[in-house]
Amino acid sequence: MSVLKLAVTAALVLSLAFLVACNDADEKRTPNPKPSAQAAPQQSAPEGDEDDENPAQPNAASAESPAPLQAAGQQLAYNFDSEALGQLPQKFHAALTGSGNESKWAVTADASAPSRPNVVAQTSTDKTDYRFPLLIGDEGSFRDLDLSVGFKAVSGTIDRAAGLVFRLRDPNNYYIVRANALENNYRLYHVVNGRRSQFAGANLKVTSGEWHELRVEAVGNRITCYYDGNKKIEGTDDTFKDAGKIGLWTKADSVTYFDDLKATAK
Repeated sequence: MSVLKLAVTAALVLSLAFLVACNDADEKRTPNPKPSAQAAPQQSAPEGDEDDENPAQPNAASAESPAPLQAAGQQLAYNFDSEALGQLPQKFHAALTGSGNESKWAVTADASAPSRPNVVAQTSTDKTDYRFPLLIGDEGSFRDLDLSVGFKAVSGTIDRAAGLVFRLRDPNNYYIVRANALENNYRLYHVVNGRRSQFAGANLKVTSGEWHELRVEAVGNRITCYYDGNKKIEGTDDTFKDAGKIGLWTKADSVTYFDDLKATAK
């Protein structure tokens, strides 16, 4: 009888040990409980340039008058030398992306110009940050093109910028490549419904008070940008596939001179 009791006792001990081991294993497999409060999602850096914020609502843009499509090999060139001083150059009109006061474009004399004596200048010093004066050419439209201009950044405390606009539909929809002498960079954007988004760029020295050249080649969705003859940006973008107008561009209180605007259809 004592042997039977010992056997039963041993069996009970082994069973208890087995149950304890199983409970320990289950606790190890049980995942940590979720916290009562959810963690805040990480926020990514905003797209676009570092120098401004996009407006909550884009300004309404007037429809552009149609301009004849330029066939491959045709060129339009403007040195502004035969234009009347103090006046808007012929075959161009002024416009604005963003907000703030109207732009002020006029032909002016500059003895340092690449082709003397005249240049076209944007002279408004409105300090509104998200403000982009445009000078839009009305003589022709281009799809694939080679576009260039000389520029001199004269002054500006908010910005000191110069840009080339192409495939423009209206003042709220276009491509823009621009150089900035306060930030020392070169940036390529598309502007859609008045909102600007950068998709390529490069950092480089942009000096004020000296003449430089911006140049862009656009063929299909491939865009290549040059600064003083050196390739600096290559990008692809499908936002604007159709032909559009060309133009000049500045930002905020930038006073900028331009000369020798040339566009050749490809």
